[in-house]
Amino acid sequence: MSAPPRSTCSHPATRAEPVRDITAAQGLIESSTVVVPDMTNPLALSPEAQALLFRDARTANTFTDEPVTDDQIAAIYDLVRYGPTAMNNQPLRIVLVREGEARERLLKVMADGNRDKTANAPLVAILAADTDFHEHFHRTFPHFPGARDAFADPAAREQAARFNATLQIGYFLIGVRAAGLAAGPMGGFDADALDAEFFAGTSLKSLLVVNLGQPGENAWYDRLPRLEHSEVVLEG
Repeated sequence: MSAPPRSTCSHPATRAEPVRDITAAQGLIESSTVVVPDMTNPLALSPEAQALLFRDARTANTFTDEPVTDDQIAAIYDLVRYGPTAMNNQPLRIVLVREGEARERLLKVMADGNRDKTANAPLVAILAADTDFHEHFHRTFPHFPGARDAFADPAAREQAARFNATLQIGYFLIGVRAAGLAAGPMGGFDADALDAEFFAGTSLKSLLVVNLGQPGENAWYDRLPRLEHSEVVLEG
C-alpha cells in the first residue's frame, strides 16, 4: 500500500506543530520537518515515517552479518519504554542472545524451520514476561501502596504479565523498525524447553524469539492481504 501524498496546500501557522521524524540511517528519532495533519494526510507522522514503521516494513527471514550495536538496542528501549501498560507494570524482559554457547543452547529449542535463520542472525532477542513485575510497584506505581498486594495470586499475576508483555512486544517491534533495523519474530520454539534452559529458577516466561539485524538477500516473503477498515472498525 503506497503512502499518501504530502499536501502542498498552505495552512495557518497556528496549526503547525513540530513532530519527530524517524531517521533510519541513524537509528534515532530526531527533530526534522513540520508535518501538519490535513484532509489528504490526517496522520501526524510524515509519509516517510509511516513507510519505515508500517507500510514498507516487513518481517525479515534473512540478515546480513552487519552487527546490531549495544547503542542501537539502548536507543530502541529508551523509545519503547514509554508505551502504556496496565498500572505501569512493565513486565517485558529482553534477553539478548549473541553468538557462541548461548546461541547453541537457543538453537536446540527452535523449530526446524526457524533454526537456520536464528543461527545466522547477527543478534537474537528472547522476549519474556516477568511474573514478579509487582515487586517493582513501589517505583513504577508509587501512588497506590496496595498495588503489590493486589497481585498476590500467582495465576492472575502471570496472566497480567503475559498480556502486558505482549503489548510491549508490539512496541518493541516498532522500535526496531524505528532504528532502521528489521525484525524476524518467531513463535516456533519449545517454550517449556527454552524456559528450562534460560530461565530456570527465575520468574521469567518466554513469549517470543526475535531475530534482529539488517535484512539480507531474499529477506521478504510476498506481503499477505490485510483486512479492510470496514471489516475491522465497527459501530457499537
